[in-house]
Order: sequence, then structure tokens, then C-alpha cells
Amino acid sequence: MPSSSSASRLSPRAIDRMLVWRYIFAGLCASLDSIGLARFAFTPLIPELIHAQWFAPSVVVYLGSANLAGYVVGALMGRPLASRLANEHVLRLMMLLISAAFFACALPLSFWWYFGWRFASGIAGGVVMVLVAGTIFPHVPPARKGAAGGAIFLGLGLGIAGSGTVIPLLLELGLAQTWIGLGVISALLTAVSWFAWPSSKLASAPSPSAPHSTRPARFGRDVGWLYLQYGLMAGAAVPTMIFLVDFIARGLGRGTHLGSVFWAIYGVGAIAGPPLYGYLADRLGAKSTVSIVSVVMAVVFLGLYASSNLLVLGLLTVITGTFAPGMVPLALARVHEVVEHNATRQNIAWSRASVTSAISLAIAAYGFSAQFNATGGNHRLLFLDAAAMLVIVLLIGLVAGGGQPSGTAAARVNAS
Repeated sequence: MPSSSSASRLSPRAIDRMLVWRYIFAGLCASLDSIGLARFAFTPLIPELIHAQWFAPSVVVYLGSANLAGYVVGALMGRPLASRLANEHVLRLMMLLISAAFFACALPLSFWWYFGWRFASGIAGGVVMVLVAGTIFPHVPPARKGAAGGAIFLGLGLGIAGSGTVIPLLLELGLAQTWIGLGVISALLTAVSWFAWPSSKLASAPSPSAPHSTRPARFGRDVGWLYLQYGLMAGAAVPTMIFLVDFIARGLGRGTHLGSVFWAIYGVGAIAGPPLYGYLADRLGAKSTVSIVSVVMAVVFLGLYASSNLLVLGLLTVITGTFAPGMVPLALARVHEVVEHNATRQNIAWSRASVTSAISLAIAAYGFSAQFNATGGNHRLLFLDAAAMLVIVLLIGLVAGGGQPSGTAAARVNAS
């Protein structure tokens, strides 16, 4: 441990590097709060909202989609907000907004009251998803960015797992008390991370090789391929995110209790996903990892399509649980792989990738729901569709070629 005299000789940049895990902890708290809880904790609350007669079944569907709609808006608002306030201030405000939304949902005053607060929590989630990586990554050594992304977005997996474990315990106290409990957890996450955020003043200065331009940022084709891959991956995750419990409970006729068990199994995989995918991105490269994940997950979804064996389905559920939260640090690592050595352009590319993912999630949620109703409740066709989408992701990776970095080339285009 360095002495006080030696610590006093350290530059602000050196001290900043020593505090990087504190920054990552703040990011984990934000992802757990804004997506892990604000989005995924709503799923196990849907039956209770109906049972307690707070809302009719047909209305609850729209309350669930309100968060996704807000997420799209938030992803679009993230960078404009950060241009007016420091990133760390925006992130703190968004976490406060999420806490307020949880407490507000304890009062079922009206549909629009509930819809508005669910929409607001979605906005906060979109803003956090766009800004959190750009706030922390300038302080992370390049060789560790995949692992750092996995640690930051571990909060998504923890939220999925928590929704299958903590929510049932809170529901024993009552529905309103459950929302209050979530608000308390959210407020605690906000409090413990409040002073852990890095100051934007310590972020790396723009590279001199990347001149400032007021023109809209333009990227090469590889970034466009990345957006398409990320959007398809996000859409492919929807069938298990939304329909897994119903597939076990009603599709296989095994009941809601076993469906809840499978959701908990899914949560175990969700916890492992972000650090695993981040580690693979560091070791193998993000482009190769995207291809490997696409092949594995396509096989997994085909297994869900074909099998009715509970042991096989349990194993497949663990694997597919890694996918939804794990793809986020993987896509982020791919952005940094394709757009090199320019934090500003990386943040722009990641913001656009987040918007693409948000729109894809919303479209897929409505599209798969419509297909499910049109096919008389056929779950297996949804899994087959997901496998087909991942085959397309793999083919795009092959067509895209070597993944030449576009940051420098595109910067020259902007400067010309």
C-alpha cells in the first residue's frame, strides 16, 4: 500500500486509474437499477397486478410496453442531456428518477399515472445505457475493457435473477409494499454509488488525430453491419425473455410453479452472461465472439424448438439466460474494436447502437406477440424464429469481412 507521501506524488490520472473498480461498481449499480430492476422486475409482478385487480389483463400489456417505449426515447436523449450536464450528474438524476418511479407505482391512482411512471423509468434506463459506458471506459485500460463492460452490465443479470427471487419474497408483504421495497433498493443503489462516479474532468482528452467537426458523425460499413447484428441479436433474445415462463407453465402444461423455477434458472445464466461475454471479447476479439455466440445460441434455440425433456430444457435455459445481458458488453466491445482510438466517436457509435437495440426490442416484442396470437399460442415457432435471426447474424459476420476499424477513416471523411 503506498504511503501518504508517495500517494501525494501521484498525478490525478494515476489516482484515477487506481479508482477504476470504484467507477465500475457505480456502473454496475446503475445497470442493476435502470434495467435489471426497472425493466425486469415488472415481469413477475404482472400476475399480481391482475390478481389484485389494480388493472385489467388487457391494460397490463401496455404498462409492460411503456418501459420499452421510454427506453427508446431515453436512448435518443442521452447524448443531448450529456451535452448540457456532466455525465455523472445526468446518471445520478436518472437513478433518482427510477427510485421515484418505483415509489409512485405503489399508488394505483390511474392507468395514465402508472403508464407515465413506467415510461419515465424507461427513459432513465435508455439514458443510463447510452452514457454509462462512455463515462467509465475512458478510465479503463484498453486490454481490460471487455472485462470491465462485463462487470458494469452484470447488473442486468442480477436484476433478472433478483426478479425471480426477491420479488416473490416482497410480494408476501403485499403489492404496494413490493413497489416500496423496490424503491428502497433503488434508493440504496443510488446512495452507495453517488460518490463513486468518475469526474468527467478526468476523462481522456480528444485525440489530436480526430479533429472536431460540427457535421454529423459518419462511419464505415462495418459499423452499419454492427448495428444490424446488434439489432437482430436483441430481437432474438425476446422469445425467451417474454415467453419462457409461459412455455413451461402452459405450453408444456407444467404449471406456474415450475415456470417460476425455470425463470430462476434463466437468472443464473443471466448473472454469468456479462462477465463471460466480456472475458471472451478480451481473449478472442469481439468479432469472433459474436460469431461463436451466434452459432451456440442458434443451436440452443433449435433445442428449445425440438425438445420437451425438462433436464435438456433446463440446461438450454441456463445457456440462453446468458444471452440477453451478455450481448450488451459484447456489442460495446465490438464498437471499440471497429471504432478505434477515439472516445467521442465510440460514444456516438454506442449511442446509435443502443437506439438500434431499443427499437429492435420494441418491434420484436410486439411482432412476436402478434405471431404468438396468430398461431394459437405456438411457443416453439418463436424459438425457431430466434434461431433463424442468429443465423443471419452469423452470415453478416462472414459478409462483413475483417472488420477494418472505421474511426480514423471516417474521421478523415468528416474533416474533408
